[in-house]
Amino acid sequence: MIKKEMIAMLLAGGQGSRLGILTSKVAKPAVAFGGKYRIIDFPLSNCINSGVDTVGVLTQYQPLRLNTHIGIGIPWDLDRNIGGVTVLPPYEKIESTEWYTGTANAILQNIEYMDTYNPEYVLILSGDHIYKMDYEAMLDFHKANGAEVTIAVMPVPWEEASRFGIMITDEEKKIVDFEEKPAKPRSNLASMGIYIFNWKTLREALLANADQPHLDFGKHVIPYCKKEDQPLYAYEFNGYWKDVGTLNSYWEANMELIDIVPEFNLYEEYWKIYTKSDALPPQYFSEDSEVERSIIGEGTEIYGKVYNSVIGCNVIVGAGTVVRDSIIMNDTKIGCGGELNKVIIAENVTVGDHVKMGIGEEKDNETDPHIYNHGLCTIGEKSVIPNDVTIGKNVCIGGVTTQEDYPDLYLPSGRTMIKAGE
Repeated sequence: MIKKEMIAMLLAGGQGSRLGILTSKVAKPAVAFGGKYRIIDFPLSNCINSGVDTVGVLTQYQPLRLNTHIGIGIPWDLDRNIGGVTVLPPYEKIESTEWYTGTANAILQNIEYMDTYNPEYVLILSGDHIYKMDYEAMLDFHKANGAEVTIAVMPVPWEEASRFGIMITDEEKKIVDFEEKPAKPRSNLASMGIYIFNWKTLREALLANADQPHLDFGKHVIPYCKKEDQPLYAYEFNGYWKDVGTLNSYWEANMELIDIVPEFNLYEEYWKIYTKSDALPPQYFSEDSEVERSIIGEGTEIYGKVYNSVIGCNVIVGAGTVVRDSIIMNDTKIGCGGELNKVIIAENVTVGDHVKMGIGEEKDNETDPHIYNHGLCTIGEKSVIPNDVTIGKNVCIGGVTTQEDYPDLYLPSGRTMIKAGE
């Protein structure tokens, strides 16, 4: 039997509904980030940098782009005969076909995969956070304390603690209690959704709770381990960690990459972030172009002016167009003479000439004010924006639109326009 000390199970099935139209056709971990990466590249790179060479990726929602991106794991050096990366979608069983209904249910349905490696330890990860973390250091902490379960935690501001699962620990960092989104927190150590379990402990907890609907780590597995009086420890992480679960946090995390001294550095030699890269020509900047404080992907051609923005690969920014504080994803074409302020444009979008976006006063979005806010203008993938239109703030557009869709060639702030077929 193959024996691995620690294997990783990476939960990448999330829809990411708070990212709105960005995740209408793609799972959240496959959303582009930082010009050339996808969100899932960060936990996958952490695995290989930490010496974890066996990773099961659990997919569910819109998995095609994710599966294509991961392939057989070559960019992360995870194409191995024994171990490597394996994509684990829900599959048809003889008795019934079951979607993954909760984080721990997804792991439960893949017990056979984990049994194949009979590991000492299982590392559970989420596929939608941006961070660099050495899981080997966390494993050393787990072993040193004789823990059955170690939960990575991060100190958060006290006023935000009620948004998280909070761990209460003693001086040795042993977990004495935990509370899910407490109204009056007794600690500010928030769970990061990263766990190391002794495999025997995890297996037993999953099987004992198998009949729970929506089997979840925070609600069922961790409380079960606590009830069984197993030693639970909190591993404190103090590095950069960002949950890019909302459009604004996603925009902020991209903008932080272009700070003069970025808090999160993509260029560190000793902790590389790996991704699947296509063979593209270098960037091209015309003599009239201007670029300041921006990331520009390979194969991109800039004829206009780009300030404080993150531009993906194979993008064209037309002459006379000014782009500010924006994220433009791969394979998007932007026409001439436009003005783009604080926009997020998904992949394969065509924007016509003389288009102005992010213009005017802010107004609450009419359909999803909890998603489209902070003055952002968000365009879904494969959308088409016609020539000569002006678009406001807190706007969402999806689909192939024509000038007829814009009365007086104008879409005011706060509007949502999703064309049929989206």
